[in-house]
Amino acid sequence: MAQLVVRRLEEDVKARLKRRATRHGRSLEAEVREILRNASNEESLPVVRLGSRIAARFRRVGLTEDLPPLWGQRARPAGLTR
Repeated sequence: MAQLVVRRLEEDVKARLKRRATRHGRSLEAEVREILRNASNEESLPVVRLGSRIAARFRRVGLTEDLPPLWGQRARPAGLTR
C-alpha cells in the first residue's frame, strides 16, 4: 500500500475533515482515503456537457426536437408576459 504525506494542511481544514469523519463513523485517515478514492473515480467518469444534461432533463417532459445552437449570439432579456 502506498503512503501519502500532506504537509502544511491548514488546521481548520483538518478540523472539518475530522468532523466529517465523525459524521460518517470513520477515522480521519479512513475518511481521507474515501475522499481520495471518490475523487480518483470521478476522473474516469465521462463528462456530460451542460447542454446534454438540459436536453436529457427536458426529454422526460416532452421535448421532441433539437434546439437551435446559440453560439456567438448576444444575450438578451427574456420576454416575460403576464
